[in-house]
Amino acid sequence: MTSATPPRPSWRPSRRRLLQSGAGLGAAGLAGGALAGCGSASSSAPVELTFWTWAPGIEEVVALWNQQNPEVQVLVSRQDAGDAAVTKLLTAVRAGNGAPDVVQAEYQSITSLVAFDAIADIAEDLDPGTVEHFAEGIWSSVGIGDGGVYAIPQDTGPLQFYYREDVFEELGLSAPETWEEYAEAARVVHEADPSMYLGTFSSTDPGLFVGLAQQAGASWWQIDGERWKVEIDAEPTRRVAEFWGGLVEEGVISAEPMYTPQWNAALNDGTQIGWVSAAWAPGVLEGNAGSTAGSWRMSTIPQWEPGANSTGNWGGSATSVVVGSDHQAEAVRFAEWMNTSADGVLALVEHSGVFPADLANAETALEAPPEFFSHQSDFYEHSTDNADGVQPFTFGPNVNVTYSLFNDAFGAATRAATAAAFANAVTTVHEGTVADLENQGYDLA
Repeated sequence: MTSATPPRPSWRPSRRRLLQSGAGLGAAGLAGGALAGCGSASSSAPVELTFWTWAPGIEEVVALWNQQNPEVQVLVSRQDAGDAAVTKLLTAVRAGNGAPDVVQAEYQSITSLVAFDAIADIAEDLDPGTVEHFAEGIWSSVGIGDGGVYAIPQDTGPLQFYYREDVFEELGLSAPETWEEYAEAARVVHEADPSMYLGTFSSTDPGLFVGLAQQAGASWWQIDGERWKVEIDAEPTRRVAEFWGGLVEEGVISAEPMYTPQWNAALNDGTQIGWVSAAWAPGVLEGNAGSTAGSWRMSTIPQWEPGANSTGNWGGSATSVVVGSDHQAEAVRFAEWMNTSADGVLALVEHSGVFPADLANAETALEAPPEFFSHQSDFYEHSTDNADGVQPFTFGPNVNVTYSLFNDAFGAATRAATAAAFANAVTTVHEGTVADLENQGYDLA
């Protein structure tokens, strides 16, 4: 995510305001009639929808829709990803012109966009079978209480474990099925070669940590009646923090932030031989550790309880309809086709390279494993099974603040290199998140 921070609301949403669509947008003075980009069409002309997105190759996906649906034509407007996209959308909605009909939205931004009355509740326009296409944990990311639905999931990043199979065989190790086994494997790896680590704890990647906490059963924000409730400093997150802090304290995993030149080199030269990451990791491994192709294997993420099948999500996005569109029903039809039809999902896989959120069509669309894992023919079969185990998680309206707090607090914790410092970092993030919500004027439970 970029460092840009979306503007803060000038009002504070009640539960009704937060959870419903932007029906009050006109009353709030944000739009005088239809938004530009959502123009009406004559009865003889096709409906035109503008789609803001950053997905690679999405033009080919949309071209297929346009070919199959001459009465509803979608125009792609390529945008930046992350906070920049959120800021631009909110600016357009506030101005009352220039906003699209359809927008790609990261899961963690959906609650903020709802709070700003930027994206619509599309529940009444959905096909009743749409929800059946997605894992419960992923669907929970697009709904905010009381049955409201604000997006259709597009792609996901279920967490799984990647490891150097050749090194594991040399050391007599098997893929760890529990976190206790992971910790023991980390000790064996580092004892065999002090320059070698099973993984790293990255203090600059809050999204991964959130996914690990999600797997453990955490949901950092909750809606309690008409109030927000923050539950960061609770047992699941503390368990995760103390586990990784303990391994850092032992010195058996690295604390090198991910995506640095040093981290990239470690993947390639065999000094980092494991990585807890998402379903999109093969592309990163191929780009940074190309010389190790054929040596890695993917398995289910270690579990806190033996025999469980739980995971978290790191990354991914959904498709939302912007408040004020003259063609909400048509926009929902397009979003459903793109993200739940056999043709749409296959096109997303082939042209955009996504790991689709739609479990129903994933098996057919993902027949061949990624090139870097061509030796593991069941790669996507396992990934789809993993995706079905994503646990529910609610994002709050101040995710950006919380992620910034994480970077600072866990940066200090990794420098201290103790389990206690990691536990204290959880408290710091919790207290800072609460203070920020109170400062904005939200009612807290």
